[in-house]
Amino acid sequence: MSERLQPGDTAPDFTLPDADGKDVSLADHRGRKVVVYFYPAALTPGCTKQACDFTDNLDVLAAAGYDVIGVSPDKPAKLAKFREKESLRVTLVGDPDKAVLEAYGAFGEKKLYGKTVTGVIRSTVVVDEKGTVERALYNVKATGHVAKLLKDLDISPSPSA
Repeated sequence: MSERLQPGDTAPDFTLPDADGKDVSLADHRGRKVVVYFYPAALTPGCTKQACDFTDNLDVLAAAGYDVIGVSPDKPAKLAKFREKESLRVTLVGDPDKAVLEAYGAFGEKKLYGKTVTGVIRSTVVVDEKGTVERALYNVKATGHVAKLLKDLDISPSPSA
C-alpha cells in the first residue's frame, strides 16, 4: 500500500502523456498552484461527473491561481475520447503503469460495494507554487467534491453554478 501524502510533503514530480499524447509535467506548473485529482476511469458516471464539475469551475480556479490536472490509469486515446464526449477543458493525463498514482498514495486497497479491492483511490492533492503539498484528500466523493474543495480553499464558485 502506498504512503499517503501529508501537507508539507514535497509533491512527487511527474511527466505523463495528456489526451493528445503530449507530455505534461508537474514542474511545468511551478509558480502556480495545482489541483491534481486522481480518478479510476474515464467515461464512467462518477468520473464524468467529477471531470465536468472541475471543467465547470475551471475559470474560477484559474482566476484564483490554480491549474487542474486529472490523472487516471487510462491511455491517451481513451482520455481524448472522454474529453471530446464530455467537452472537458481540464488537462487529463494517463498513468497506465500507475507509478504516479502510487507515488501520490492514490492506488491501493479500497472498499467497493462492501468488498476490499485494489484500485485507484479517488483523491485530490493541492500543490502550492513551490511544489509542496498544501492539502491531500483521500476517498473523496465524485459528486460535490469540487464545491467542497472551493469552499475549503476559500474560492467563491461562479455565479452560474
